[in-house]
Amino acid sequence: MRKSLLIMFLLFTVGMTANAQKFALIDMEYILKNIPAYQSATNELNQASKQWQSEVEKLGKEAKSLYDSYQASIKTLSEAQKSKKEEEIVAKEKSAAELRRKYFGPEGELFKKREALMQPIQDEIYEAVKEISTQKGYAAVVDRASASSIIFASPSIDISNEVLAKLGYSN
Repeated sequence: MRKSLLIMFLLFTVGMTANAQKFALIDMEYILKNIPAYQSATNELNQASKQWQSEVEKLGKEAKSLYDSYQASIKTLSEAQKSKKEEEIVAKEKSAAELRRKYFGPEGELFKKREALMQPIQDEIYEAVKEISTQKGYAAVVDRASASSIIFASPSIDISNEVLAKLGYSN
């Protein structure tokens, strides 16, 4: 909501001073789809995510198997054996939760890997947009892909292909 209001304010402000300032749009999704390094990074992230998810699921299945075995034999177990089996089950479930957090938590491996792979690409795009904006005198460049409140924008102000060209990619 706050982002939409900011974009609407920016567009209103730019619209009010359109005679004095120039502005442009980019389509970040379009740009990223045309950068092979982004596609490669996305594939690498997907593969890592699948591998890690498989490891987490394996531990979860092991915990379920322990639980099922426990349930099947509960009538024949002593209190000490029940306690031991319950501790094993809890330990396995805790291991699965810790592994999930390690891989997929806010500071997890997937987050770190995504940042390491994507940040250089995003920085490159930002620098290209900044350079084009400086050369052409744009006061603001708005990302069409994330600006859901843009109802219409003339294709003539979209500089996405210029950004790709600046990065060495042609379309």
